[in-house]
Amino acid sequence: MCWCLNKLCPDGGLNKPKARTSRATPGSKPALKLYTEVAYLKGAGPAVAAKLHLLGLRRVQDLLFHLPLRYEDRRQLTPLIELRPGMEVLVRGRVVASEVRFAPRRNLRVAIDDGKAGLVLRFFYFNEAQHQAFANGRWVRAFGTARATAHGYEIVHPEYRVADREDDLPAEAKLTPIYPLVAGLTQSRLRELIRQALETAAADLEFNERLPGLPLPETLTALRVLHQPAGSDLPTLLTGQHPAQLRLVSEELLAHQLCMRLLRGQTQARAGIGIEHLPSAAGKLQEQLPFAMTVAQRRAIAEIAEDFSSSSPMLRLLQGDVGSGKTVVAAAAMLACAQAGLQAVMMAPTELLAEQHARNLRQWLAPLKVEVGLLIGRLKKSEKDAALKAAASGTIPLWVGTHALFQSEVRFAKLGLVVVDEQHRFGVGQRLSLRDKGLDGATPHQLIMSATPIPRTLAQTLYADLDVTVIDELPPGRTPVQTVAISGERRDEVLARIFEACRAGRQAYWVCTLIEESEALEAQTAEDTYRKLREELPELRVGLVHGRLKSVDKEAQMRAFQNGGTQLLVATTVIEVGVDVPNASIMIIDNAERLGLSQLHQLRGRVGRGATVSQCVLLYQPPLSEAGRARLDVMRSTNDGFEIAQRDLELRGPGELLGRRQTGLIGLKIADPVRHADLVPELQKLADRWLAKSPELAQRLIARWVGDAQRYADV
Repeated sequence: MCWCLNKLCPDGGLNKPKARTSRATPGSKPALKLYTEVAYLKGAGPAVAAKLHLLGLRRVQDLLFHLPLRYEDRRQLTPLIELRPGMEVLVRGRVVASEVRFAPRRNLRVAIDDGKAGLVLRFFYFNEAQHQAFANGRWVRAFGTARATAHGYEIVHPEYRVADREDDLPAEAKLTPIYPLVAGLTQSRLRELIRQALETAAADLEFNERLPGLPLPETLTALRVLHQPAGSDLPTLLTGQHPAQLRLVSEELLAHQLCMRLLRGQTQARAGIGIEHLPSAAGKLQEQLPFAMTVAQRRAIAEIAEDFSSSSPMLRLLQGDVGSGKTVVAAAAMLACAQAGLQAVMMAPTELLAEQHARNLRQWLAPLKVEVGLLIGRLKKSEKDAALKAAASGTIPLWVGTHALFQSEVRFAKLGLVVVDEQHRFGVGQRLSLRDKGLDGATPHQLIMSATPIPRTLAQTLYADLDVTVIDELPPGRTPVQTVAISGERRDEVLARIFEACRAGRQAYWVCTLIEESEALEAQTAEDTYRKLREELPELRVGLVHGRLKSVDKEAQMRAFQNGGTQLLVATTVIEVGVDVPNASIMIIDNAERLGLSQLHQLRGRVGRGATVSQCVLLYQPPLSEAGRARLDVMRSTNDGFEIAQRDLELRGPGELLGRRQTGLIGLKIADPVRHADLVPELQKLADRWLAKSPELAQRLIARWVGDAQRYADV
């Protein structure tokens, strides 16, 4: 989510730092520095470095912030006679036998004895050197989980050390950290490399410079606690409340806030485009709408109008629950651009949603003689060429599109506003690539819309570069959706309910879901369900829509459903956002336990858009997991999107709310944007002080936690 400093801040003392990559000439080995490549660590080399690169570890400093997942207690040796099944133990004994066996599969069997009892160490993956190391009479210290067999206790694939003398194998003095790994890299190898990194950090004066405003202990002390904790540290480490953890959490959140502030400052330093037409444009749009805007919508328009009149580009997040009318607010802003002789674009995550936005805008704005263009990937070449020409010449003022808008060949004559719908489907770099398509010397305003309500605790971290407007009011006439959870064993009851509703003139959705994200598999599942429902409900007109349909076929299916030609629409989660059919009053979500709360809420929002009482049926396959049951219980208990979003964070973390892509962009290694939300307000103030008084220090902290920040721009 952060951005590289050379892109964000060409001025103000935050110029791009000189590349510091320590490379050796052939035959030489450089003195270790924090910016030295990991290949030059003792015990690394090109092969191990390649494994480390898979973990994102390229420099010695990166190893410092590769933190343990958990800890094991190897400070106490357990006598072999005290072993019990399932015990995680550190044991020591003398090798009394070592042999390779071939039944039932090739394995190395090492028998050890401590004078009172024996134990077998078994290895299925080994080489001859390992076999030879277990010579009779040598001593072995091993750690693993004991299991009982017909011939006594054994440990399969323990971590071990071998020595000639018993005294050379004492118990560990500290807790043993367990790190995230990749195949081919061992815990012991990684621990040794991290030990070297800690020694290198201790000799680095710049790394140990005091960071004002952050809690004690200092960085290196905190890292030593986490990588080499004493037993007394364990209780507070397990709760996440150890001062060392809180110090590193504060550093990371501060680095993130610095990044976001630099992003905002760099954008606001650019010249904006003054637009004074929004109040009158909103009034003209209202005359064309068959409904009255809510107070919340008018308030949102007023806040945008104030931004439009500023000399700086607008950076505003427009949040609102499903069906709250964010698109109408965006339409007013886009109309104001057109009336000012400028262009505006709206970016949607799917072609289906882009096509619907274009239809709505055309319907609302056609009486005002404002043309709306559509730019999506599936246009014919002749259609695309015509669209590109119209955009570049400025003959069409308003545009709606998908990722096709990012292409370098897309040019706008006078772009004044970028609207991004469903921001969590895009990266920061994508929306800013549209910013760069603006007029020379001027930056378009940005309106970022999210139909996924983001709790304040997360928004202040994720969207720290944006002002936030919330539409907290639904249009009049909306009736709350009744939500029930029903076992798949009661499918016949669900079919009967659909039949009755459709016979009464209403319509229904049947949404198919999969655990694995695969458009091809989802399409196949939807097609199978479509065929089955046509057999089970032969009296109904059943439609089908999924992501692999041709655009023209998809639009025909959606249009048939919107016009009432289709009574029951089988669909994948492609209809999660944007589809508006007021007559649809039943939403069946098949295998609902597979989806997160945010997606369930979005799908439920497709019904209840008219005056008819609507229902959402969460059809699940028993037995339910504890997490699955909790999600379905939340859906049954509330229709409030912000409350659901907060519960989503509590149950599953930000990944479920935002999607894996967006969560990755947060880029946090140790901090949790929910659990540590109370730290953010003070760190925001500290970030402002640092940027004003210590910009070089800010640069170093970002480099410490973000590393190669350029990758955050290349999303």
